[in-house]
Amino acid sequence: MANTYNWDCKTVDVYPTYEEHTDTVYNVHWRINAQSDQQDAEGNHYTSTVYGTQSLSLDDIGTDFLPFADLTNEIVTGWVESIMGEEEVANLKSALDSKIAEEITPTTETKTIGE
Repeated sequence: MANTYNWDCKTVDVYPTYEEHTDTVYNVHWRINAQSDQQDAEGNHYTSTVYGTQSLSLDDIGTDFLPFADLTNEIVTGWVESIMGEEEVANLKSALDSKIAEEITPTTETKTIGE
């Protein structure tokens, strides 16, 4: 089983003005979407998602301020991954892998007792 991971770090909170800058990002609403290469009986890929927020400061993102209009999902994702650290990112991906594995081969089921 191979999973792919896609980050969505496009939703951010900003300070309208901060020091001499405008629209300064201070919080990122992130989401990681994982998709398995395996499909269910209907041909849909197994998927899982985890999301959260990450606070940041100008110290976290370096001294080169980027105007809001120049930001991309890739840039902000890089900030978030850097602040979280490799171990936390690996833990998140591992949790997604576990959720997908549970969907593919369930270890529990919910059933209703008949009357």
